[in-house]
Amino acid sequence: METKMHILLCEDEESLGMLVREYLQAKGYDAELFLDGESGLQAFQSGKYDMCLLDVMMPKMDGFALAKEIRAINSEVPIIFLTAKNLKDDILEGFKLGADDYLTKPFSMDELVYRMEAILRRVKGKGQAKVARYIMGKLVFDTQRQTLTIGDKQTKLTTKESELLSLLCANANQVLQGDMALKAIWVVDNYFNARSMDVYITKLRKHLREDPTIEINNVHGKGYRLIVPNMIEEV
Repeated sequence: METKMHILLCEDEESLGMLVREYLQAKGYDAELFLDGESGLQAFQSGKYDMCLLDVMMPKMDGFALAKEIRAINSEVPIIFLTAKNLKDDILEGFKLGADDYLTKPFSMDELVYRMEAILRRVKGKGQAKVARYIMGKLVFDTQRQTLTIGDKQTKLTTKESELLSLLCANANQVLQGDMALKAIWVVDNYFNARSMDVYITKLRKHLREDPTIEINNVHGKGYRLIVPNMIEEV
């Protein structure tokens, strides 16, 4: 690995945390272990991290609360939840907070690294978008700055929101196949990632609500369609 990625690891089970940290270090990552959410947040506030691995059940501040604080500081840093919980509501809650992935214990160290590498490739390895801006009715979507602007109001999008909206814009007024979008953005096409994509579609609908002429429709059994009366692409 050319550049060491700085990983924030928050896990209150010290033996597991040390095992994960040592494995990641052996794989070339610079991993720091914190045993509770509060110390993890303090570290994130004072340091620079390329990814966060967060246990959900932690003392002082749980993983969901920590993720919310992290997202308030940085909307783009990838987050993976590590937890013994396997309840659908908990997993969806994690994705609503902006998680990129979710691993339930016990998990394979190889699988963890595979998922981390897949996310980091997507975030850091992609080339610049060919279209710099999409002008849709009253809205302007800047793919480079990841912003959505209408008049004086500008909204900063998360990386996943921006990637998904880019795909929808590139396929405007056509069906964006759900499986294609999952593989392009989430890498793995499975139930939980599909539910995560549904969450992000809901978020995008709220952002696009500023212009009533634009909407995202569900196409049953296939995917989604972005309805745009007229669109201008700027390279």
